[in-house]
Amino acid sequence: MPDNDKVADMAAQIQSAIRKSPSKMTSQLARELNLPEAEIVRALPDQRSCELDLSRWEELIRSFEKLGKVHVICSNGAVTLEAFGEFGNFSTFGDFFNVQNASLDMHIRYKQLGSAFAVEKPSHMDGHSTLSVQFFDTSGQSAFKVFLTFGGKPPAPERVAQFTAVRDGYGKR
Repeated sequence: MPDNDKVADMAAQIQSAIRKSPSKMTSQLARELNLPEAEIVRALPDQRSCELDLSRWEELIRSFEKLGKVHVICSNGAVTLEAFGEFGNFSTFGDFFNVQNASLDMHIRYKQLGSAFAVEKPSHMDGHSTLSVQFFDTSGQSAFKVFLTFGGKPPAPERVAQFTAVRDGYGKR
């Protein structure tokens, strides 16, 4: 069981770093603070992050089909891959949950997923609000992120409503 004082100190450290640079990418903060990115996202201040019920991972991912085109980012220590496409044509084969269509070809090792969050934060590019659903593996490293908005302009009311529906519908109770 984690030490409550250590958890509180870590959250305070994260929140201090975010106050200094609110639009900094959470992956950068994780590297700077030497913490798993999931812990950075979990500690975002001002209710910018809502942990989602990962036991409903398949239903959650299938719900992305209703979102239309989204910006998907998969990143690891060596590569970041960005795609703009739509979720759909789902299947399961062995340990993989697949999203395979003309715009996205993903093979998700669903047993390795450890947490998911609905996140609203300023874009690192221009400060406009981004709305995303972010998945992390069991070690707290980024698995993939689904951005409904990616900055450039304020989120359209329709996108805010879609994000709110995901956050409220899958948030941990």
